[in-house]
Amino acid sequence: MDDGERLFLAVKLWLVLVPVIITVISNSKLVAACDEVFEADALGFISIDCGASVDYNDIETSLLYVSDTCTDTGEIHEISPDNTWINYYQQQRKNLRSFPQGTRNCYTLKLKQGGNNEYLIRAIFEYGNYDSKNQIPVFDLYIGVNRWATINEAKSIYEIIHVPSLEYLDVCLVNIKQGVPYISVLELRPVDNSIYRKENGALSTIRRYDVGGNKDPIRYPNDSYDRLWSPLNFSDWDVKSTKSTISTQSIDEYKIPAEVLQTAAISENAIYSLSLYFSPPDPVSQCYVYFYFAEIEKLENGKQRELIIDLNGERYLSESKLDYLKAKVIAQNDPPINGSRLHFSIYSVNGSDIPPILNAVEVYVLLELPFSPTNLDDVNAIKDIKRRYKVTRNWQGDPCLPSSLSWDGLQCSNDTIPRITSLNLSSSKLTGEIATSLSNLQAITLLDLSYNSLKGPIPQFVALLPNLKILDLTGNNLTGSVPDALIQKSKDGTLLLRLEENPGLCLSVSRHKQKKYIIPITASTIGVLLILFSFIVLALYIRKRKRVDVGMATGSKKEGSLKSKNQPYTYSEIVSITDNFKTVIGEGGFGKVYYGTLKDKTEVAVKVLSPSSRQGYKEFRAEAEILIFVYHKNLVSLTGYCDDEANKALIYEYMVKGNLRQHLSGTDPNMLSWINRLQIAVDAAHGLDYLHNGCKPPIIHRDLKPSNILLTENLEAKIADFGLSRVVNEEIHSQSTTRPAGTHGYLGPEFNAGVVPNKKSDIYSFGIILFELITGQPAIKGGSGSSYIHILQWVTPEIERGDIQNVVDPRLQGKFNTNAAWKIVDTAMSCVCPTAVDRPDINNVLIELKECLAIEVSSRRNSKTESSNTTTSFLLKQTFLNPSIEMVPGAR
Repeated sequence: MDDGERLFLAVKLWLVLVPVIITVISNSKLVAACDEVFEADALGFISIDCGASVDYNDIETSLLYVSDTCTDTGEIHEISPDNTWINYYQQQRKNLRSFPQGTRNCYTLKLKQGGNNEYLIRAIFEYGNYDSKNQIPVFDLYIGVNRWATINEAKSIYEIIHVPSLEYLDVCLVNIKQGVPYISVLELRPVDNSIYRKENGALSTIRRYDVGGNKDPIRYPNDSYDRLWSPLNFSDWDVKSTKSTISTQSIDEYKIPAEVLQTAAISENAIYSLSLYFSPPDPVSQCYVYFYFAEIEKLENGKQRELIIDLNGERYLSESKLDYLKAKVIAQNDPPINGSRLHFSIYSVNGSDIPPILNAVEVYVLLELPFSPTNLDDVNAIKDIKRRYKVTRNWQGDPCLPSSLSWDGLQCSNDTIPRITSLNLSSSKLTGEIATSLSNLQAITLLDLSYNSLKGPIPQFVALLPNLKILDLTGNNLTGSVPDALIQKSKDGTLLLRLEENPGLCLSVSRHKQKKYIIPITASTIGVLLILFSFIVLALYIRKRKRVDVGMATGSKKEGSLKSKNQPYTYSEIVSITDNFKTVIGEGGFGKVYYGTLKDKTEVAVKVLSPSSRQGYKEFRAEAEILIFVYHKNLVSLTGYCDDEANKALIYEYMVKGNLRQHLSGTDPNMLSWINRLQIAVDAAHGLDYLHNGCKPPIIHRDLKPSNILLTENLEAKIADFGLSRVVNEEIHSQSTTRPAGTHGYLGPEFNAGVVPNKKSDIYSFGIILFELITGQPAIKGGSGSSYIHILQWVTPEIERGDIQNVVDPRLQGKFNTNAAWKIVDTAMSCVCPTAVDRPDINNVLIELKECLAIEVSSRRNSKTESSNTTTSFLLKQTFLNPSIEMVPGAR
């Protein structure tokens, strides 16, 4: 058998084994995968030792405690060994998990009994000076979408009894910028639905006492709900106990441990009361109290102990008799009680010589939980998307609530049960096909999946989303035909559809006759391709062997050469390209910018570093190296560069229409229309979104302004001059620069305090650009010195007066949709918030701007005053589907 035959058999064997290997690898991953959802054990219990490295059975309770190594955030730490807080939870208190990254970090608990059932949830926190800072962190604890408590003590136990509405429950730690959140233990226990139940809130434990107890707290296995019963005794109380069995038939659902009922406290004599004091969190808190009694003394002559209870000097319980060795619960909680202090006094009835008794007591306060979680279908859909596409954003807890912690890229309705109305996953490195779980987002109005690596056809279900108004699939690898229903919606003006830069996507609608041939043709094609593949591999192998043999015989070696996209040029070539620097088209920090033409007649802009430039050699290299790896349709791309000793130059694509500042000036005869301005805003936001969220680490522009937004022949906007910006991790600010960044008029108020440029700085600058697009006015106008007026100084009062006509550029002569105008004004105002942290992320700004554009497009399509030629021209520019024109994305 010769080499060719061996190779042919190897290829055949490989084609057979590949699916098997993939299956084995996939299965092994499934087995080894770590699920972030914590599931209950056979008892329905969930017990998490936060920071533990392995699962184990607790020595004291035999319960299985699982580690939280499945979580993809946080750090494991050990506490100082000299802590002597409590003498239980010994094993669990040795370590903790802290969360220095992200605002919200959550544990998701899957409820074995499902939603609408009652559960006890307990969280334990022991700081233990794990970070050697000796500074107690302060942070918020959330149960689902509602705040549970603020953790501000070094050692604390928080416990509630709650009825979740869903089949899972999120317990979240929220960073409020007062220290790093941490947690030691998290537990969940099912409880009987007939006790404690509060439909509109949860019961937060204030006290739970084993009265007369004299040892460590009683818990599981003695208490089947794993409540913690702490011993309570006072010096003037007599402690009593019994070994006799106590009947709990009348209060069986409470499942009070026998050990709790077999001990009690009795006052010194019948004339004294047993007094208990409790302090609620505030005077208006609604409190619920449960007293447990059991007669454990055999009284003479058939006597019975009779009790009355006062609350703050007023009668709480009129009279109650106790039977020997029978348990009783007193829970007069309708209505609940409140006050700044709860003083309970338990007396014997008048004339009795038998002192009062108490076996146990629980005190709870109502924790109001006003917000409902996001619609379950939406939650399941978005979590499936997170898993499928391995979304790396900090998507933790509920997607929509609280609104200040909603997931990046999402917008939700303000309904009682929120729905996801907008999803922006642009430039999120998504791969594979469009997920079918998106079909469950029935309330969605905007879906942006642009600039990813999605492949396959556009599924039919996308056209069935009833509220979808904007669908952006630009810049993917989608193939096949666009569903007819999508095309029709675009024609009708009910859907803004973006499909550019999908070379394999066909918009032809005459394909129905081809359907029946697709399967046989596909099958035949695959078969032929496999055969061709085998022969091509064989031919390449034989050819290679021959070349190797020849090379070995002659001793020659020839290396191929690859030509970089970013072509290096010599200085003499730069002179030739610019026709000896004939035409100056601009000037910036580097020096002058010249018009040039390459050998293939491609027009370029050549930026030459002048000897007197403020920027130096290192900054030039920084721009060149950054631009080599950065590409987006809304960023000016680098064609080449010159690094010829003292002569430095960058060669960019030439932007025929110049910069935005030129088009907004009052001297430009070709004034930008309102629709052009909205599209330019969307294009620029796309470019900035890529710099902020598509680049790792993010790129901060530092000098956004209209002169750095360039326009193509078709008025497509591209951001320029971002190469000199520093590549910054926003959470680690460098203080090394002394040269101020940015241009006066576009700098946020924080620059007066010396704040290092960050994403929010760019957002402020972008907001000023939006106002320039809206008003047609420059950022700064006026005479000299103190007579200069900033654009916000005059536009803000007009906005407050609600006069949109005086805000929008008067040269437009009112040719704009008022709703779209107000929406972009609101978006611009959010961008220029004086406090940087209150400014939105650019992906949220992009969503708002796309909605502005959709509003304007819809109004123009429905307007009878718009000429058909103008409408057709605009639709062609936006790559919307016109009824009379068949278009293929990617065609130029």
